[in-house]
Amino acid sequence: MLELQQLQLHLSHQKQQQQHCFLLPFSSLLFTCSSSQSIKDMDSDYGIPRELSDLQKLRSLYQPELPPCLQGTTVRVEFGDATTVADPSDAPSISRLFPNTYGHPLAHFLRATAKVPDAQIITEHPAIRVGIVFSGRQSPGGHNVIWGLYNALKIHNPSSVLLGFLGGSEGLFAQKTLEITDEILSTYKNQGGYDLLGRTKDQIRTTEQVNAALATCNSLKLDGLVIIGGVTSNTDAAQLAETFAVAKCPTKVVGVPVTLNGDLKNQFVETNVGFDTICKVNSQLISNVCTDALSAEKYYYFIRLMGRKASHVALECTLQSHPNMVILGEEVAASKLTLFDITKQICDAVQARAEQDKYHGVILLPEGLIESIPEVYALLKEIHSLLRQGVAVDNISSQLSPWASALFEFLPPFIRKQLLLYPESDDSAQLSQIETEKLLAYLVEVEINKRVKEGTYKGKKFNAICHFFGYQARGSLPSKFDCDYAYVLGHICYHILAAGLNGYMATVTNLKNPVNKWRCGAAPISAMMTVKRWSPNPGAVSIGKPAIHPATVDLRGKAYELLRQNAASFLLDDIYRNPGPLQFEGPGSDSKAITLSVEDQDYMGRIKKLQEYLEQVRTIVKPGCPQEVLKAALSVMGSVTEVLTAMTASSTNLSSL
Repeated sequence: MLELQQLQLHLSHQKQQQQHCFLLPFSSLLFTCSSSQSIKDMDSDYGIPRELSDLQKLRSLYQPELPPCLQGTTVRVEFGDATTVADPSDAPSISRLFPNTYGHPLAHFLRATAKVPDAQIITEHPAIRVGIVFSGRQSPGGHNVIWGLYNALKIHNPSSVLLGFLGGSEGLFAQKTLEITDEILSTYKNQGGYDLLGRTKDQIRTTEQVNAALATCNSLKLDGLVIIGGVTSNTDAAQLAETFAVAKCPTKVVGVPVTLNGDLKNQFVETNVGFDTICKVNSQLISNVCTDALSAEKYYYFIRLMGRKASHVALECTLQSHPNMVILGEEVAASKLTLFDITKQICDAVQARAEQDKYHGVILLPEGLIESIPEVYALLKEIHSLLRQGVAVDNISSQLSPWASALFEFLPPFIRKQLLLYPESDDSAQLSQIETEKLLAYLVEVEINKRVKEGTYKGKKFNAICHFFGYQARGSLPSKFDCDYAYVLGHICYHILAAGLNGYMATVTNLKNPVNKWRCGAAPISAMMTVKRWSPNPGAVSIGKPAIHPATVDLRGKAYELLRQNAASFLLDDIYRNPGPLQFEGPGSDSKAITLSVEDQDYMGRIKKLQEYLEQVRTIVKPGCPQEVLKAALSVMGSVTEVLTAMTASSTNLSSL
């Protein structure tokens, strides 16, 4: 009894010590609140020093690389030609809604010694106040954007201030801030998660929200507002930039492409912070499952991967780990495959493997697959429409159209319940909550049992195990690539603000090469926008609002072609590949995503090269030049113009399909 009392006393004393340990750091945190709020109203967990493992401590000491153009205190800025949008038919709608931020030029950041006649060096660096906010789901590397921006601010003027908004956009609206300091950053450098500031995933869409953001920036006298996020968050950033310009608010808005989905891709953005890490961590998990499947030889693993509507994560993980099958949402949508078509496709694969005496396998599914199936997508549209009308969940089924009701009742109860979840703020389904892997495993088992009874399948019993990989990876320590990429983007954000640019996104191209060859720049967010059109009724065309829309897997791209070349071998030969755990040093630490490496990108570099060629033509072909030179220039330019006009028309027609 005495020993028990001593143990309880010891534990009580230890608990008090722990409480004191967690309370002490708050004295070092600098909070700024609106007059209507107090410290007690805020979540006091934000910004507290982390307890780091030995590996985390080692990673916190890693200093990300900077490309030559950002090294030192002097950076040269070169502005290119005015930008446009990919689809010329979208230009009128976008320019009408973004008159103050549309058509602005690209910005290229060059080393100070670069001999470019039109480039300028920004010599004055007054102290500025900048706000930064996490918007959207956490993605590995986000903290390094803050670190990069903070370092750039302090290098150019130690009196500059960086304020982090607590709790994402909600903190932005409520003016809840944390001043970033060296001490606060010390345990968040090269670390995963968004727990330094917290985040939200809601859009900044209502008039009240936009006005609240405007009021915050005016009240805090911010010179810049940096929004870290994906397609939705950067669309919001563009809207805020335009609103601020109209309101004559001095705050400049900058976007940063950070999303694990990898779907913020366009001619200016090659990949997103976090995508590299997510795919590497998931690929290790998948390859472990592949090894397990090959060892037991009796289970089929259905693995759903986080990534929203696009299948970029699923494609990259397939190329890294070589599972037996992957069903991309883009393939399903392009071929208009039904739920029964997909089920048959998987069953045929199971049967083909059974004929080789193989009763195991690994099948990858993107979480957006469910919305790519035509009849399920139409069903979701009806359900969401009824939910927005206020129809009770219990009454949804009775108010569906006959065909939708029939499909709904056919589905297993657990899927019906998940389809009834209220849609996200962007009107999409709650994809992470819909267990597509379990649905397909169930349907495949039913079909295989049917084939057994019919005598067409004579193999062993089909056994399925289901997984959903997403949360396991998005809080990971970021890869070396994501650490560098995010840190560089943070530095670029400062130079965008120093150049007085509003409504721009920080960009880095030539990413498949080493850091010393990366090209740094900025592009107007409005140049990345498109306008969706659809026909609700025959003869009628509805036009959506301009937005950055998620980029889907290019079924004509090199990465998809690489998958097609190996699909048959992956299916039957079990050539599983294990990339191993995420590496920070040594072999594998500098590897890049396969989908990034195989594509031929560097759009910004090519634009700059074209400008150099055009400048050379202007230099050579001047009034007074020889007649032969002028004729040759006209002939070549005429041919080039004709070809480019035809290509542009073809591209526009394809994008409208």
